[in-house]
Amino acid sequence: MIHAGGAAAKLQAAGGVRSLSFDASSPLQLQSGETLAPLTVAFETYGALNHERTNAVLVCHALGGDQFVASPNPVTGRPAWWPRIVGPGRPIDTNRYFVICANTLGGSMGSTGPGTIAPDGQPYGLRLPPITIGDTVRAQAMLIEALGIQNLFLVIGAGMGGMQALNWASAYPKRVFACATVAAAAKQSAQNIALAELGRQAIMADPEWRNGAYLTHGVRPTRGIAVARTAAAIAGLSARDVRARFDNARTKERFGFASVDSDAAGARTNSAGYIDRFDANSYLYLSRAMDGFDLGRDFGGELSNAFRGAETRHGVFAFSSDWRYPIEESREVARALIAAGAEASFVEIKSEHGHDAFLGDEPAFEAALTGFIDAAAAARALALQGGAG
Repeated sequence: MIHAGGAAAKLQAAGGVRSLSFDASSPLQLQSGETLAPLTVAFETYGALNHERTNAVLVCHALGGDQFVASPNPVTGRPAWWPRIVGPGRPIDTNRYFVICANTLGGSMGSTGPGTIAPDGQPYGLRLPPITIGDTVRAQAMLIEALGIQNLFLVIGAGMGGMQALNWASAYPKRVFACATVAAAAKQSAQNIALAELGRQAIMADPEWRNGAYLTHGVRPTRGIAVARTAAAIAGLSARDVRARFDNARTKERFGFASVDSDAAGARTNSAGYIDRFDANSYLYLSRAMDGFDLGRDFGGELSNAFRGAETRHGVFAFSSDWRYPIEESREVARALIAAGAEASFVEIKSEHGHDAFLGDEPAFEAALTGFIDAAAAARALALQGGAG
């Protein structure tokens, strides 16, 4: 049993998945006004926490990700999803930093989600209260506190993970020294909402969805989640790659994107593996959480107000061919940070690999991210010497 901040959390491990479970005495307050208890947050860690507990890094995963950022998933066998960024000698060097990655609230890899067994012994399904990006961040904060960590050296994420990173910096400015936002935005665009709705409608139109109760019937809406996955995969490509795949399909007198899984990003999240490991209802909940994300909305409609007066250092990274989260949306984040008086840098990486470039071999991105993290580490060391902590 771990005690932190008055809450008691029980450490569990099953099938290679570690988690902390909080009982009914430590409910999670949701933005909807409802509470969620008991609560389980699954996580993985890499590296070692230093004596001062100042080297903790939180990695927030994207919609299709999980907590196994730098090691194979023991449940699915899927390889680490960010091995070029997290690991020994990598930009987030596990020889220097203690890295934590939590399965998001509403996910399907151990954290409380629609597939979790509710107190009545049945899967939550659609009975799970609606969740937001802010709810996910609060659940992560409970995990961090239970691990005995008060402050994070760095919070980083891409896509949905980038939304979480920005929310962390806004909600807990005194607890986040540096924040790296990668291929993300401060609110979901109409285009992304439309693509997500396409995926949701495909899932709900699958006869095996059973009004969200498919787990109690022992079936899965595999066709629907396959369509949702394909829509997401297409959005992760560059416009050039989308056109090339369409031209290839037309040349072969067939239509569709069946070949999407042959590229580097698709190899990490092939359709069959995605269907096997990702709960369809989780897609509904998480995509809706992303659609509802608008960080400036709670601050009078001014994004800069979300960061005003904070001392967190920010690095905003965007890819030139990303049409899911275009460059201009990252520039908007950077401008808001500067307007708020935050120390912020904006880096545009020239790439032909679209949104999913953050997962691949992008030396310019790796070099820029390493520079940002190293500079933050140097500044953090100076702050520590000055006694600021």
